[in-house]
Amino acid sequence: MEIVHCDAHLAEKFADEIAELVWATGPSSYDYHFGRRELFDSLVRRSWLAPETLFAWDAARLAVEGDQLLGIEIGFDGPEFRRRQSALAPLWPQMIRAAEVDEAEIEGVLARSERASWLNPVVRPRTQYVHALSVKPEQRGRQIGAALLEHAMQLGRERSCKELQLDVLSDNPAVRFYESRGLRLLVESRAPEPESHGVAPEYRMGIPL
Repeated sequence: MEIVHCDAHLAEKFADEIAELVWATGPSSYDYHFGRRELFDSLVRRSWLAPETLFAWDAARLAVEGDQLLGIEIGFDGPEFRRRQSALAPLWPQMIRAAEVDEAEIEGVLARSERASWLNPVVRPRTQYVHALSVKPEQRGRQIGAALLEHAMQLGRERSCKELQLDVLSDNPAVRFYESRGLRLLVESRAPEPESHGVAPEYRMGIPL
C-alpha cells in the first residue's frame, strides 16, 4: 500500500469510486443537504473531475495497492474551503442540461446548505484542512486511515501550516480514531434544522503541527 498524490489519469481511473467514499464520511449530513443519493453522486463525480472545486482530485491523496483504490483524503489550506465551495456553481447548469437535477431542487440544496453552514466554523489561514478522509469498509483495520492522516499532517508541515483541522459528526465512530491520533475537540456546533432532521452536532477537531 502507498499514498500517492492524485493526478488527472488517476482521477479518471477512480472517478466512479469517489462518491461512495465521500458519502461514508457523513451520510446523515449529505442526505440532509442533497435529499437524494443520486444527486449527491452526480455532483461529487463532476466536482472530482473539475480542479479547484470542493471535491476535486487536485486536492486529493489516494491510498492505493496495485490497481486498487483503498482510501482517500481530500484536503487543502483552510481558506480554500469557501472558494472551492463557490466553484461548484458552474456544475449545476451542466447537471440541468444532463437532466440530473432541476432548478427547484437546486434551490432546495442551496437553502439547506446555507442553514447547515453554521455547523462548520471558518477555517483560518495556515491550517491544513481535511475535508474528507475515508477508507473502504473491507480495507479497514490496516492502518490506512492513519497513513492518510499522517500524510496530510506532513503536507501541512511542508506548507508551513500551524495546525491540521477537520470536521466530523459527533456520532461518527471516526471521532475515536481521530482522538487516538492526537486530535482534540476545538468546538461543538449545533444547527436547529439539520439537527431536527437527524444530523448530529459537528465537532471541529485539530492538532498542532
